[in-house]
Amino acid sequence: MQYDRLGFPIPAEFVVPDGIDDFGPPAEDRRPSRGRRGAAPGAGKRRLVLALLVGGVIPGLVVPAALPAIREAVMQWSVERAFGFEARGDVAAAIDELGRAIDWAAEDANVCRLLCWRAMLRIENRDARGAVDDTSRAIAAAPTTTQPLRVRALAHVVLGEADAALADAHAAVEMGARDSPEALNHRAYIRALVERELPQALIDIDRALAGSEEGPPELLDTRGFILHLLGRHQEAVDLLNAAIDGSQRQRRQVAMLSGRADPDEIAYRLRSLDHGLAVMHQHRGLACRAAGLERQAVQDMEIARRKGFAPERGIF
Repeated sequence: MQYDRLGFPIPAEFVVPDGIDDFGPPAEDRRPSRGRRGAAPGAGKRRLVLALLVGGVIPGLVVPAALPAIREAVMQWSVERAFGFEARGDVAAAIDELGRAIDWAAEDANVCRLLCWRAMLRIENRDARGAVDDTSRAIAAAPTTTQPLRVRALAHVVLGEADAALADAHAAVEMGARDSPEALNHRAYIRALVERELPQALIDIDRALAGSEEGPPELLDTRGFILHLLGRHQEAVDLLNAAIDGSQRQRRQVAMLSGRADPDEIAYRLRSLDHGLAVMHQHRGLACRAAGLERQAVQDMEIARRKGFAPERGIF
């Protein structure tokens, strides 16, 4: 199983051809699964949906037996479009498409995942307050799911609401599996971002890594950042070197899929990996500066800037 830098599972949308085993089966995600290519809405269903939309047919007048299929088709069509827009960096357009998908989604689980997805995009679009609203709606739709709490914690960090961020991160750990690496990594990182409870944050990430200094780059990055904040700068640099090396290997593997996988899926993963690398380089730059390695610090922070490091947009 592969995770992003905050411990979130890599989206199930990313389809990897046979023979590439670097990516494991996905877990709970903020997006509803698009599945493999064969699972996309058929051409006939697309034509039906478009005919209904263009013709202005009111869903309430459609034969009730057909309504579930129409809802599913419209939602999947909107999800496909949102994914493509996000992959190409058009966050505002992706948010609009998700609005339609949410309106047409029938199941609470889908509504929850779509709202969490839109919340993450709203954070990136500098609308953290809207992200809080979306995740609060998601919690109401699926009160036993932890993902909305984790996304809302990030929005609270962007808004400078440290107490609320920590409360959501704690609740996510308590509600889910207590030893979940994703939840522990998330709480550790929230603690680091608000620079509170740092000794406890180190305990969290050590539990997530099961006491090993080897693991997913995203978790190594969290631990390195916490070590820097605790004043253990050289240890932090060493660990962040490993995190960056691991992410760069992942990026090369994804880039090698060009021409063999859907271009939007490739673009999405490269965009996500670049954002993760931006954060890792920023963290290493901070640790290098504190350790007296100014030249490396300047280089790392320039790479972070080019790759999109932007705390106000949740890329932190």
